[in-house]
Amino acid sequence: MNGISVEQLLKEKSRFLELYALNGGACLQRIISNNQIQRPGLALAGYLDRFSYWRTQVFGKTEISYLESLTAAELKETLGRFFSFDIPLIIISKAQKPPALLLELAIDKQVPVLQTNLTTTEFIIRLSNYLDNLFAPRTTIHGSLVDVYGVGLLYTGKSGVGKSECALDLVERGHRLVADDVVTIVKKAPDVIVGHADERLGHHMEIRGLGIVNIEKLFGIRSIRMQKRIEVEVRLELWDNRVEYDRLGIEENYTTILGVEIPVVTIPLSPGKNITVISEVISMNHMLKVYGENSAEKFVQRLSEEITRRKLTNQYLQSDLE
Repeated sequence: MNGISVEQLLKEKSRFLELYALNGGACLQRIISNNQIQRPGLALAGYLDRFSYWRTQVFGKTEISYLESLTAAELKETLGRFFSFDIPLIIISKAQKPPALLLELAIDKQVPVLQTNLTTTEFIIRLSNYLDNLFAPRTTIHGSLVDVYGVGLLYTGKSGVGKSECALDLVERGHRLVADDVVTIVKKAPDVIVGHADERLGHHMEIRGLGIVNIEKLFGIRSIRMQKRIEVEVRLELWDNRVEYDRLGIEENYTTILGVEIPVVTIPLSPGKNITVISEVISMNHMLKVYGENSAEKFVQRLSEEITRRKLTNQYLQSDLE
């Protein structure tokens, strides 16, 4: 995301942020190029060595009170120093009235000034959530994303392998489709990625031989989700006799999407294999692991203990001459 204009911000979020413009015209075409927000108290006081002027500047009650406490000469010097930087946007909280000189200089420098009825803290929280999502790293992946028992399973594989058919069968069993064919993935946190459908495709699905179907219309609103955290990638591939597939599940494989590592389960496809039931087991098994229960590790541990016990028992019986 390269940025968003102030005008677009007003169009999309004026009601949510309770925003309105104090000046307009060409300055509203200014671009917000990052998700960072700053209260410029220190900059107004004269400390400019660490002034992050490229951020959205929010004037709260403290900043406005400070400006009102200055003499006319001091106010002119302070604001002149402040507007010597290329400020992208100024927002004044709590519907406070800014000094007239601030608006004059903003118009002269083509800096948009907005006002909100929200408190400073509430406004910063709302704007941060919006900008964080807007500027979050994102990518698209060819696949299907389904919420299975609360776990986001991302199905990947070659075109025609059966991803959509598997997702359709899961929806028919009561699970929820998030996206099919094109999954847009957004990094919400250092270890969290969330997937959603492409806006143009919505919750439509292409079934080869049948065509395009609307999952929401066919199965109802309960059959879809707008977005879901991606927790496991399920790779579907045709069975290959030359490949040795994992049968115990001791060694977990991982993939990285947008810098976030998630487990990968590879499912070889063959006639008669019930991928839907396997998918449900993958989901439940993942939740067991989240809660600290690893069935494969416990099985191997029990097997090792049993082998050791039998070995010791046999050694004892061999030396027993009674």
